[in-house]
Amino acid sequence: MNKIDQPTIFMLHFAGGNTYSFNPISAFLKDFNLVTPELPGRGNRMNEALIKDFESAAEDLFFQILTKPKVTEYLIFGHSMGASLAVKLAAMLENIGRPPIATVVSGNAGPGTGKKKNTYLLNPPGFRAELEKLGGISEQIFEHEELFGFFEPILRADFEVVQKHPLQIKSVNTPIYAIMGSEEDTVSEISNWRKFTTAEFDYKVLPGNHFFLFDHCEKMAEIIRHCYKRYKIS
Repeated sequence: MNKIDQPTIFMLHFAGGNTYSFNPISAFLKDFNLVTPELPGRGNRMNEALIKDFESAAEDLFFQILTKPKVTEYLIFGHSMGASLAVKLAAMLENIGRPPIATVVSGNAGPGTGKKKNTYLLNPPGFRAELEKLGGISEQIFEHEELFGFFEPILRADFEVVQKHPLQIKSVNTPIYAIMGSEEDTVSEISNWRKFTTAEFDYKVLPGNHFFLFDHCEKMAEIIRHCYKRYKIS
């Protein structure tokens, strides 16, 4: 099976992530055509200005998807920040008659859950403490000032994207499948996503913290594959 014949999934990265963020999971998705768009200011787009606005971030990713070969059946997956953007993109793509067969949201309980945060405005010690609480960042980054100084603006910009003007949406018409870690602060509110789709909703809780997905790469791939088989049209 070549890439054209394989089912497609668009995977949207979390705050501070890039096009390579899902490499550990992609190793278990060889039967999928993975498209991993990234926001400016990182990875392959290092020389572009960072985006700090949710709508602008969504538009950037939307146009990246439109430049890819048109596929009739595809999934959108997003973790944390990427989850909010995934649902926004699903709505935008529905509006032009190119909806995903389903949206898989990870590490995010959806609009209106949890406490309102302004992480991007915290002073350096407070910002570091919040990042350490979330996990998912190598100790080497915290230990080397220059390395942390490189990543800090990217992380602050991404937190501003989702915290200053968060996702506002009534609902999408495609299924939503939610996945969260058992130790996440808002895991008890995972069913909140049910309010944001007129179609099917389902969810799964896996052991772990906010970056649980990297402890369960094979299981995450299994869930994605299950969603494609469950919701595909043909």
